[in-house]
Amino acid sequence: MRYKTKGTCSSAIDFSVENGILTKVSFIGGCMGNTQGVARLAEGRKVDEVISLLDGIQCGFKGTSCPDQLAKALSEYQKKYA
Repeated sequence: MRYKTKGTCSSAIDFSVENGILTKVSFIGGCMGNTQGVARLAEGRKVDEVISLLDGIQCGFKGTSCPDQLAKALSEYQKKYA
């Protein structure tokens, strides 16, 4: 699934979920080291766990961040497919 981010350097997040587990995460754009780190730490975890860990993280004064946008993407996914 692809989620178009808002308010971050990354423009989108591609991700896959199987049986409630986040199996693949790839940020399009953004700070490569940070987004790769977030992706690796999130993969293999339950969607609910990733949301609770990342929701509300801010980058400077943007009011959001790449991790926060991943939490929002997963929340939208849950609303559609859970």
